[in-house]
Amino acid sequence: MASKFGSSTAVSSCLFLALLLETVGAASLSYNGLAQTPQMGWDTYNAYALAYNESTILTNAERLVSLGFRDLGYRVVIFDDAMTELNRSANGTLIANAAKFPSGLQSIANQLHDYGLYFGVYSSAGKYTCGGYPGSLGYETQDAAWWASMGADYLKYDNCYNEGLSGTPKLSQDRYAAMSNALNSTGRDFVYSLCNWGDDKPWEWASTIANSARISGDIQDSFSMPTTSCPCGPDEYYCQLPGYGCSVMNILGKASSIRSKNQAGYYNDLDMLEVGNGGMSYDEYKVHFSMWAAIKSPLIMGNKLDQLSPEDYAILTNPAVLAISQDPSVSAVSRTVTQQVDDKDAWGFGEVQVWQGSLSNGDQVVAFLNAGNNSRTMSYSLVDVFGGLRTNTNAQKSWDLFDVWGNHTVMSTEVAAQVLNGTLAVGNATGYYNASETTWATGLNQSNPLLIGTPAGTVQGGGTLQAEVPRHGIQMWRLRQAGGSGKKRDEL
Repeated sequence: MASKFGSSTAVSSCLFLALLLETVGAASLSYNGLAQTPQMGWDTYNAYALAYNESTILTNAERLVSLGFRDLGYRVVIFDDAMTELNRSANGTLIANAAKFPSGLQSIANQLHDYGLYFGVYSSAGKYTCGGYPGSLGYETQDAAWWASMGADYLKYDNCYNEGLSGTPKLSQDRYAAMSNALNSTGRDFVYSLCNWGDDKPWEWASTIANSARISGDIQDSFSMPTTSCPCGPDEYYCQLPGYGCSVMNILGKASSIRSKNQAGYYNDLDMLEVGNGGMSYDEYKVHFSMWAAIKSPLIMGNKLDQLSPEDYAILTNPAVLAISQDPSVSAVSRTVTQQVDDKDAWGFGEVQVWQGSLSNGDQVVAFLNAGNNSRTMSYSLVDVFGGLRTNTNAQKSWDLFDVWGNHTVMSTEVAAQVLNGTLAVGNATGYYNASETTWATGLNQSNPLLIGTPAGTVQGGGTLQAEVPRHGIQMWRLRQAGGSGKKRDEL
């Protein structure tokens, strides 16, 4: 792919933009015209914390290409903190961390661009970054120019050491808008990702200055375990002490209250993906990945790509789930049913949930989530699924069902293992979809079976959806309005 993108940073930037983002008309609400579908990529922090370097970056970048992640849309590589020396130069300019990056950040950025990847940088809207390196508060214009000079394409902007400039939406908006203006003044396209943990309700103000904003404290590799460091419960969507170490179910609870704040070019960010880091089961990782995609959170992997299991690789490359993430409608699912169950886990958490949302071309997505401690049959009427109103027209339609985790949709573990060990080129792998060759929008318009899912029957209007859902597991369908007048089953 290096020859396709060329070695010129200026030329490559235009090609990157065309491949990563769907082009839209003037009616787009994106503040900078970018991120018409949620961002996808890879970040150093979850797997390496601050202990990463040039070799770490290039090893994982190569895997993004060779394992086909780049051509699925995972394109940005984010250097998460510790990019610089601990002090600025005499004139206030940032200095690249020479010990970590002996070839220089400019050289590494050029290599990423030659791979067809984006260069993602990091800072904090404070005096220091979270790792204690120079922050950008008061240096916005100077730092933005420095990143632009190296060909950076993406900024993750944190909230540590903010000098007390928070506590009201206006204080936070001013601080983050200063960097937004600085990035725009460089003349270079920057996807701008706010990481202020939901502090001061960014979903109320960030869409006019940024492409995404975090809504909660930092994620941990856990399905439902509570921690004292994440003090607010899952239904406290506005938490004045967001903290860190928040579980998947905790973050989902917060997201359920603010899903309507998404729009083309701005997304509620549920934090990075933990798939592949080993703290959750296969079914729990399926829940995590499915729900992040359906809510339209950015999908930023945070794992060691050279140590993926076949199961985790198959999750992250599932084309039917990624097609929901990258659907042109960018509409997030909402939670329509929540019920407590008796079989709670060791942490005292146990409930079942139903989530539903609209997709392009009139399709719908429905998810049954079992956060109970045992496998169970979940059964809900279309009326319940679509919000409890019998007058809802979608509840009265007949739908063909497509299982986005069906056997004919997901890459098998055997095939995934062959790709991972290098005995099978990813382009020849059954279950792989190349979104660089055929965009998600085009593939959906063509009803590509890999993007639609495995056929799973039909449900009549007013009927009932039913599925056996494993412990801490999910059943997710794409619904497509049934055609013809053939016999239909009213219960599945």
